[in-house]
Amino acid sequence: MITDDLYIVNYCHPSCVPLKNIMRLPKEEAFALAYEMAQQNKDTTAFYRFADFENYYPERLKTDELLYSQFVKMGGKATEKHPLSFVLQGSEYLNEWFGNGTVTKIPLNSIPDNCISFTYGDSMAVHKKQGEFTMLTKDMLIKAIFDYDGSAIDFIRHISDKFYYIEVQVWCDINCVDDYAEVLK
Repeated sequence: MITDDLYIVNYCHPSCVPLKNIMRLPKEEAFALAYEMAQQNKDTTAFYRFADFENYYPERLKTDELLYSQFVKMGGKATEKHPLSFVLQGSEYLNEWFGNGTVTKIPLNSIPDNCISFTYGDSMAVHKKQGEFTMLTKDMLIKAIFDYDGSAIDFIRHISDKFYYIEVQVWCDINCVDDYAEVLK
């Protein structure tokens, strides 16, 4: 199977709790937490978006709404309106961006097909730059890898050359796959 050796990776700054999404908080709590995290981590790249949360929040909200809508139209069964973000096979760039903090790796095969989607690159950045993004289901991703003239890793490298990484959106409570998660650091 193409996906047997593939995994999804979540990066978390040392000041944060892994596998959380600030967008899942009520708006006032999200703004308060963003302000607090930005103040505590002024020189940390990962928190620049929190320092500008007034602009980041509506963009993230709009992107999440588009992702959710498209995912549901594609047959996804989201239990959350805001996904947890991962990358396929990891990204050294993101590991550094998140201060080499906690890294959570989960085998792709352990995530139910109907609660995961993929975009080429950072969904919000690509949407902001191009006005749209390409979303794939797990089956669509597997087909794209299968149709590619090379290995799965070659396919991921090819996409990463243009988009830096393949973003993964997990639309269910991650506790459903805790048994499979490997937490590093």
